[in-house]
Amino acid sequence: MKVLILGGDGYLGWPTAMHFSRRGHEVAVVDNYLRRRLCQELDVTPLCDVPSLHQRSRLWRETSGDEIPVHVFDLCDWKPTAELFRDFQPDAVVHYAEQPSGPYSMIDQRAARLTIENNLVSTLNVAHAVRAHCPQCHVVKLGTMGEYGTPNVDIEEGWIEIEHKGRKDKFLFPRQAGSLYHTTKIMDTDLLWFYVRVWGLRVTDLMQGPVYGITTEENAEDPRLLPIFNYDAVFGTVLNRFAVQAVCGYPLTIYGKGGQIRGYLNIRDTLASVRLAVENPAAPGEHRIFNQFTETFSVQDLAERVERVGKAMGLDVRREAIANPRVEADEHYYNPVHRGLVELGLEPHLLTDDVVAGIVETVQRYRDRIDERLMLPTVQWR
Repeated sequence: MKVLILGGDGYLGWPTAMHFSRRGHEVAVVDNYLRRRLCQELDVTPLCDVPSLHQRSRLWRETSGDEIPVHVFDLCDWKPTAELFRDFQPDAVVHYAEQPSGPYSMIDQRAARLTIENNLVSTLNVAHAVRAHCPQCHVVKLGTMGEYGTPNVDIEEGWIEIEHKGRKDKFLFPRQAGSLYHTTKIMDTDLLWFYVRVWGLRVTDLMQGPVYGITTEENAEDPRLLPIFNYDAVFGTVLNRFAVQAVCGYPLTIYGKGGQIRGYLNIRDTLASVRLAVENPAAPGEHRIFNQFTETFSVQDLAERVERVGKAMGLDVRREAIANPRVEADEHYYNPVHRGLVELGLEPHLLTDDVVAGIVETVQRYRDRIDERLMLPTVQWR
């Protein structure tokens, strides 16, 4: 298949490109380096140096013999977007090309506007480019479990059937996001659902939980192919941050009581989930939704595991509760459904102590690059 990866420079975008390429698909990537620019503006550095996309592409060719063409432009710019879809004619497009951080979206009006414009206009342009130039192309959009919030009922897989005054209908499961970023992801879902209804697009929405890990099958032998791995409080995910804090002896920063429960998954399972969605496409006029996670944990669960594993490895690991900068319930009910990807064949890599130890060991190789200034949250929701 011909697969176009949007946001191909990111934490998940580049590993996804290599994953598809290794399995024989023809892959091209697009990025405008937004994440790198925002990291520079905020003075937050990733754990390891990451080559440019063109350099990564050359490294991949040397390593695998396969080509991954690189396109550097802004998907909010219609002309190059339309031209790429016209010329490449993708069978599937994987849409990671969004400002990915809840904390960033809450910094100020400028960050909020950037998040809304980037996320919604890029999705709008993708929908129009598909309709104009490759109407059978399957759009796989990375959503987030954060769209649902934490309702006091079980979270269904994207849709819910409602009976009201003796009549029934099927609706998108109610969303109640906890940040502006997550709100834009709700808008994405609604935008694509609109175009599915009126144009018959084929769309799969992957409601992804927080991802952890750094090593994949494709980069295990060459650290130059590792993804952008942020550990700061703006772009870093919680388990990745805890692993870095454990290595440098900084207390594991637990927001509030630490009872916040979310659905998590290994980076390897992200790649497998996206591939399964692409290789088993939605039908024309179908908006298919999968809840993309493998296990649920509270923040305290994760901290306890990192503390136990870290101490077994001889590290000085301790936990510390700090004031929660976010507006969220510290303790809540959380029971989401996640059957669809397993039914397609996903074989999860669960969070064992060995997996935690592997992340910590990788982080230890970059111990001298850890910047302790980045450990505490700097963005307050209120």
